[in-house]
Amino acid sequence: MSLAYAYPKSRFEPATLVDLTSKTERERLSRSALTGFFRLAAAWGLRDDDARELLGGLSSSSFYDWKKNPDRVLEVDRITRISYLLGIYKSLHILYGDKLADEWVRLPNTNPIFAGRTPLAFMQAGGLLAMQTVRKLLDARRGGL
Repeated sequence: MSLAYAYPKSRFEPATLVDLTSKTERERLSRSALTGFFRLAAAWGLRDDDARELLGGLSSSSFYDWKKNPDRVLEVDRITRISYLLGIYKSLHILYGDKLADEWVRLPNTNPIFAGRTPLAFMQAGGLLAMQTVRKLLDARRGGL
């Protein structure tokens, strides 16, 4: 007699992953991603240099052009960066009041991950992987860890 293990029936349906290699998907997401990023940068009180660095080292001229006209197709890297940052923003606003949530990225942090730096400095130095780390940290805190 063979007993095969199976997952129990569930109403949970996993979300369909967005294929960021598809130009059509990037076209669909890019404008709203940039609009959200610029609102996030304003809420966090980021200097333009800091915002450009979070976007992956964007030139000043491109940054101001993007700010003025967000109708463009972003690369996978930039959409991913913005996605992590928006997730961080959302988590912070769930965990803390609005004032602290918006200041948190600029405050020195004693968590060993940050080594006394601000989360902003950590993300600027570590790029995409550091943004992923901060996002995971905040998601874990939201989950009660």
